[in-house]
Amino acid sequence: MPTPAISVAMSVYNGERFLALAIESVLAQEFTDLEFLIVDDGSTDSSPQMIRSYAELDSRIRPILRENRGLIASLNEMIETARAPIIARMDADDICRPDRFAKQIAFLEQHPDYGVVGSWSEDIGEFGEPLTRIGMADHPLTHEQLLQAIEFGGQLICHPAAMYRRDIVQSVGCYHAAFRHCEDLDLWLRLASVTKLGNIPERLLRYRRYPGQVSSRHATEQQIGTAVAQAAWRERKAGRADPTETLDRLPPIDDLDALFGRPGISHQVREQVALGLRYSASAMRDEGFDLLVTHLREGGRRDGMWRTVLRLLRFGEPLRALRLAATLTKSQAA
Repeated sequence: MPTPAISVAMSVYNGERFLALAIESVLAQEFTDLEFLIVDDGSTDSSPQMIRSYAELDSRIRPILRENRGLIASLNEMIETARAPIIARMDADDICRPDRFAKQIAFLEQHPDYGVVGSWSEDIGEFGEPLTRIGMADHPLTHEQLLQAIEFGGQLICHPAAMYRRDIVQSVGCYHAAFRHCEDLDLWLRLASVTKLGNIPERLLRYRRYPGQVSSRHATEQQIGTAVAQAAWRERKAGRADPTETLDRLPPIDDLDALFGRPGISHQVREQVALGLRYSASAMRDEGFDLLVTHLREGGRRDGMWRTVLRLLRFGEPLRALRLAATLTKSQAA
């Protein structure tokens, strides 16, 4: 069997609602020299049957149907299983533009010093309707711009729009288990020191945003992982060892000073997360709210917190709005 040019890597968990559109957008690519790895990660809906049906119609699909192990395990399994030197990521609720793979592999061929290339994306809603991007900058284009974005916590590469060289990703240990729900950011930060990363300034992916997606359901855990990944990046940049490298799970925020071997990391992470979660309705309804209150009680920054009280009212959380207002009043009096 000849080696394909691209291995497409898609993990599915109970994705029946949008799966057909995602699969068909890959099969309809203008660039056809590919294999399509689809891991069904223990779905309990009709996803396995749908994957089997498509595999019977197109021999490029290599289905892997098994018990649930989580996204990171699935991604690493596909990297190990892939036969191609180039891997294209894809999610089960997004849609590729027909020329996506052709443009990305052409970029990698023309830029051998780049190990990863993404693209801009077009936001769509639950029913495929276009969404207006308000206050959201597009992803940086060049490696130099991406390094600048790392410094101020900006967006780097949209994960389902990424295409990367398999050997370079393997050289940094693939995806790390501790960074659930932000495994891509941690990977980009580690890769940035060994290869160049960039984006094509075209919307080659239609990225679906809806209440049930992972980034909405796990906003607090995602933000904590993001802050720790950035702290680990600063450690590596300073020439110090990365204490997260071998972890299966991140410790509680209060234990981060001990993990990093110096004081101030726990406070830094809690503050970054607390200030970032103020705008997330799901986070303000779960443990993210308690993290915010703890941050204020410890004398943390109060920027925009009274506006957060009003935001909680709009989120339909009047009791939490009152609790935050009382915390702000008490800390101000102290």
